[in-house]
Amino acid sequence: MNGRAHRYTCPVFHTPERLFAGYLLDLDGTIYLGDEPLPGAVALLAALRRLERRVAFLSNNPTKDPEEYAAKLTSLGISATPDEVVNTVRTTVRWLSEHYTGATVFPIAEPPLVRALERAGFRVSDDPAEIDVVIASYDRTFDYRKLQIAFDALWPGGGAVRGARKRARLIATNPDRYCPFPNGRGEPDAAAVIAAVEACTGVKCEAIPGKPNVYMLATALDALGLRADECVMVGDRLYTDVRMARDAGMASALVLTGDTDPNTLAAAAPEERPTYVLPRIDLLLPADARATLDWPADTAPER
Repeated sequence: MNGRAHRYTCPVFHTPERLFAGYLLDLDGTIYLGDEPLPGAVALLAALRRLERRVAFLSNNPTKDPEEYAAKLTSLGISATPDEVVNTVRTTVRWLSEHYTGATVFPIAEPPLVRALERAGFRVSDDPAEIDVVIASYDRTFDYRKLQIAFDALWPGGGAVRGARKRARLIATNPDRYCPFPNGRGEPDAAAVIAAVEACTGVKCEAIPGKPNVYMLATALDALGLRADECVMVGDRLYTDVRMARDAGMASALVLTGDTDPNTLAAAAPEERPTYVLPRIDLLLPADARATLDWPADTAPER
């Protein structure tokens, strides 16, 4: 541990002292890992429902649509509706609808994003001469063919392919380097696709409407009908969940059940640290609320 880490003087764990009107909850590494709920997640969500708190589930993962996420949460014992899920399928389609209405798009993406784009009225094409916007995403079918299409649509010297058309624009769903799996495993995420496209074309991604962009929080707050100061953002990553909350002026709670470990947290600069630090997500409830629910003062039920 370096000298910077030794200067970290905040308590390792700091739990909220009040209830919030709204709870914005990351999924992977916060509510569940793989196909298993993390300790305390099921109990926490049941308690928030009993306390009539508003809830939104946030994820940078675009390989499922909100309906699939709601179904997964329900199968884990957590009540959820598609309207409560704000993931990068939803934010990407919303952002494009606001900035590139009627565009022809080429999503380097899996079927949930492609379906959502088509439902929203966007034309999807793999013809570089037609493409207005290339979307780099978390795509486990990414191959050289897709990279070539993106290259031809974006490359400044691609006039022979596009004719008189302007070159396409590049956006992405999310900036994550990898998606975490159980037992410390993972797989490459959208950042790998973004890097490949940027490296060969020299074109920089102009927008990423997933975390840590506050656009995702704004989308969730609109759905909840609440202000930033009435809510807390809960997640496992300093560079997405916590950064987004800080940029939006919202309280943040970091759970040490996913990407961030105590050493990483200790090494973080003051401006990178969360409002609260939790060893497990059920400690998000303040002590008086846990007492009302007949939970022990310092812990909560496993599920």
